[in-house]
Amino acid sequence: MKIVRDGYSLIIGFPAVGVVLGLVAQRWVGNGLALAFYLLGLAGCLFMLYFFRDPERVPECADDEFVSAADGVVRSVELIEETCFLKCPTVRISVFLSPFNVHVNRHSMSGVIREAGYTPGRHLLTLDPRSSEVNEHSSILVEGERTSCLLRQIVGPIVRRVVYWQEAGARVEKGERLGMMKFGSRMDVYFPAADVEATVKRGDQVLAGLTVVARLKKTAD
Repeated sequence: MKIVRDGYSLIIGFPAVGVVLGLVAQRWVGNGLALAFYLLGLAGCLFMLYFFRDPERVPECADDEFVSAADGVVRSVELIEETCFLKCPTVRISVFLSPFNVHVNRHSMSGVIREAGYTPGRHLLTLDPRSSEVNEHSSILVEGERTSCLLRQIVGPIVRRVVYWQEAGARVEKGERLGMMKFGSRMDVYFPAADVEATVKRGDQVLAGLTVVARLKKTAD
């Protein structure tokens, strides 16, 4: 299993802090507290290894189908006007992640990144519908041969960092790694409503790079 490089500092940091605190406690308090610090450091290290895991995934779907950008649960599928990038009525699929999901994000479709950037903002709970627009987030617009999609990594009230690994002009493939939410909790994917229809519904479990969440409409072929 690969581990995301961004997690190395935490994977090493937890046991290092546990050892330091344990040695101090052993010197001044006692072995019981020292053991607790050692175990907490070990537990933190193991959880960070689990959290920053990066499994290999290869999409197995048709060219006219698009995959989830994140692991998690579909919380909403709705029609919404997207006014900043796609500038048209869109189908927005929102996926919420728990701390136990894989947090590496993947591209929903093949194409060229036309725009990529980070927008500062508020830190509302990501369950709040307003969070998609007003919270800190990154936006990645991918233009394919037959349609486009907008991927938005959204920061919550506690976790405040998401990263993407390509810049505008890069060619990307469906299922390719996009970036990571460092304990982040929401991914929104927008498709033009005239071109694409959703294939998932609220409550569905999805896997980034594997689960088909939308497909081209027949009229868009």
